Amino acid sequence: MTFEAILPALKAGKRAVRTGWEGTELFVVLQPTSTFQGDVLNPYFLIKTADEAYSLWSPTDCDILAEDWQLVA
Repeated sequence: MTFEAILPALKAGKRAVRTGWEGTELFVVLQPTSTFQGDVLNPYFLIKTADEAYSLWSPTDCDILAEDWQLVA
């Protein structure tokens, strides 16, 4: 799948991963709009890896143009 095809699923709370990733990446999620100390936080992506907790994630050009995205449980 393309990133464009997977984006609606991320917006719906699903998890996604690129099958071409060979590292410890487990999945990407979209954190929806929320608040922090009364201020609005815009949506942002998080990535979960095997050796860490969640980290902020921004897709690269390669991620956006890739066609190896898939949904994960």
